[in-house]
Amino acid sequence: MTIREMLFGNWGYGAARQFDVTGTGAVELTKRHHTFSLTKQGAATGNLRVNLSWRMRTSDFMDDRSTSLGAGLRHPFRKFAPDVVAAQGPAMVNVDLDLACMYELKDGTKGVVQPLGNILGSINSPPYIQLSGDDRFGSGAGEDIYINMDHREEFRRLLVFVYIYDGTPAFDRTHATVTLYPGNGPQLEIALHERAPEARSCAVVMIENRNGDIVVHREMKYVYGFQSELDRLYGWGLQWGRGYKSKV
Repeated sequence: MTIREMLFGNWGYGAARQFDVTGTGAVELTKRHHTFSLTKQGAATGNLRVNLSWRMRTSDFMDDRSTSLGAGLRHPFRKFAPDVVAAQGPAMVNVDLDLACMYELKDGTKGVVQPLGNILGSINSPPYIQLSGDDRFGSGAGEDIYINMDHREEFRRLLVFVYIYDGTPAFDRTHATVTLYPGNGPQLEIALHERAPEARSCAVVMIENRNGDIVVHREMKYVYGFQSELDRLYGWGLQWGRGYKSKV
């Protein structure tokens, strides 16, 4: 048995050929392969865990140094050129990323689950979506949203998004990844690595009920405002106000 067969034996070799696969065996949703049917893979039951993991890193100063060293080997006379003056010391990016979900149910109910305002939702009653908590420092565990897929027939669409509550708008310097863990089948990964230096919010994935077929679609749309701008982009129609978190 090949490694590919071992990784995908429980959900079909054909599916393995249709998606990009990470070293851990997870399916990576990309621009090329952006849609995944949970229903067709038998993964539309139980609790779907959506995780945001991220970590802050220093500036690109060290990356620039390593790049210049490599360039020096290719262009030996460049070492005699004067160095570019850089800021003293690596600057630490200060970012607080939040995981959230706008939902629309079949009965027309709309709302949001998010850390801001402590709107945590509920897993066993409408909207059948619950946020586990708020990670303000980029810990290894990150933040989790749980979606009760046993009530999938009551969902119309769910928009999972990430926003920068406070700090520098720097999605491209936080090493953020959103991972979906279905109750069955492979996990799905979406890396937030596209450059959008001034963006403060990003629509990551849309989960839709398409006539009983629960489909995950990679969105990756950055906006320069907050939830209200994502709302306008997707036509949700909610009322928004400015909110704040308590100090830690």
